[in-house]
Amino acid sequence: MEKFISISGIAAPLPIQNIDTDMIIPKQFLKTIKRTGLSEGLFYEMRYDVDGTKIEDFVLHKAPWDKAQVIIGGDNFGCGSSREHAPWALLDFGIRCVIATSFADIFYNNCFKNGILPIHLPQEQVDQLMEAAAGGMDVTVDLDAQVVRAANQSFSFEVDPFRKHCLMNGLDDIGLTSEKSTLIDAFEDKNKQQAPWLYRNAA
Repeated sequence: MEKFISISGIAAPLPIQNIDTDMIIPKQFLKTIKRTGLSEGLFYEMRYDVDGTKIEDFVLHKAPWDKAQVIIGGDNFGCGSSREHAPWALLDFGIRCVIATSFADIFYNNCFKNGILPIHLPQEQVDQLMEAAAGGMDVTVDLDAQVVRAANQSFSFEVDPFRKHCLMNGLDDIGLTSEKSTLIDAFEDKNKQQAPWLYRNAA
């Protein structure tokens, strides 16, 4: 997982409440277990009409927001069904951070596990960031300092220390387990001596 320490770039304003996971990545794109290529389906029904024609005025189709690394969203972002494809699609597009007043719990947790930083801020601060994003201003998200900066404004945010550690060190669940490889190997060596019959048919 790619480390997240600080990013600075374009933020896309998406002032819609209750953006659910089916809006983020519709069900027809869930056939794959690969994490790449899913950006094609990101917000598909908002980006294309029923004939598959690009909706040119959708924010992620317009410069400079087509290169956005941050989304400023509405309340209850990521609600709906549990699908890890939603953060996968955001990440494949290049989104590393979502800022909103609130998030659905499962989506919020899945973001951290996939290298995306979800930040919840008060409505007034989200409104100010939404305005800055609509104006094409850069937004800086500094996880180390726990601060969002834009348009000469600075907003602090809270984040769980353990999740912060994982993001800043690029540790997903597999990475966290790998950190304990020495202890795991030591346990396995000891266990082989104490219960050798468990390993007789091991390759």
